[in-house]
Amino acid sequence: MSILIVGGAGYIGSQTAKLVARAGHRPVVLDNLVYGHRWAVKWGPLVEGDLADGALVARVLREHQITAVIHFAAYAYVGESVTNPRKYFRNNVVNTLNLLDAMVDVGVRDIVFSSTCATYGEPLRVPISEDHPLNPVNPYGETKLAVEKILHWYQGAYQLRFAALRYFNAAGADPDGEVGEDHDPETHLIPLTIEAALGRRAGLDIYGTDYPTPDGTAVRDYIHVADLAGAHLLALDRLRSGGADRLQLNLGTGTGHSVREIIAAVEKTTGRRVPVREVGRRAGDPPALVADSRQANQALGWTPQHSDIDTIVAHACRWHMRPGR
Repeated sequence: MSILIVGGAGYIGSQTAKLVARAGHRPVVLDNLVYGHRWAVKWGPLVEGDLADGALVARVLREHQITAVIHFAAYAYVGESVTNPRKYFRNNVVNTLNLLDAMVDVGVRDIVFSSTCATYGEPLRVPISEDHPLNPVNPYGETKLAVEKILHWYQGAYQLRFAALRYFNAAGADPDGEVGEDHDPETHLIPLTIEAALGRRAGLDIYGTDYPTPDGTAVRDYIHVADLAGAHLLALDRLRSGGADRLQLNLGTGTGHSVREIIAAVEKTTGRRVPVREVGRRAGDPPALVADSRQANQALGWTPQHSDIDTIVAHACRWHMRPGR
């Protein structure tokens, strides 16, 4: 199959393109390279373009004889989404409509959509299962939930088959070291901690030390990027086999790790101390976000293979410490 990977020059998209190629398919990457990287497209052709151009999207679907789509492209900075929501709704929602309309017009029926645990908002209970109320507390989460709702209605009207995969905290790097995390600006805890350990930044700010958690710092569910990528292929196989026409699933490990635990893991792997500064909580940061991913296991047979925290940190450190970095 030729599979269109929208946002395939990014962190999770490039890892997924590698696994698509390894499975014997042809990954075709469509990316505007605003946050993606040309060097990350290694396993198939790159079409440089934007989902705002509906005619381009339709042409790519036809010319490359696309049979399914995996959609990662989105703006994903929560704070920016609060200060500039129109940027997020136009890019994440309106541009996704261009993609879906092109798919319907061309006759491509299968899509795996990169969603987020931000659709749940402030958790009422932990771990969070798929029946938890959906109540985003920022425009980023709202845009992802809006697309999930659009997919539901397109499925009914146009027989679109979809999987919406709600990630928790993507982390780590390709086990083979070929692609990894490279954001600008960087906001994710593990790379920030590694950069502090390596002296590439002055230190790491710990936002809040008085949470009702075992060590007072916030707890998150870290899932290896290779495990996330593998779930996309399993979801696509399930859709194309006729086993489902809609899947809305959490992707996480079911185990949370605190900020201090991440710092300790990075110090253990690098052999270097992480300088820290304790500051106040950030508004909207819940004490703990941990997934209940049993439905993904039941529906897809998906079980994380690389997501113990020491493996995640080791792969991330190897990526960030590579020669020439």
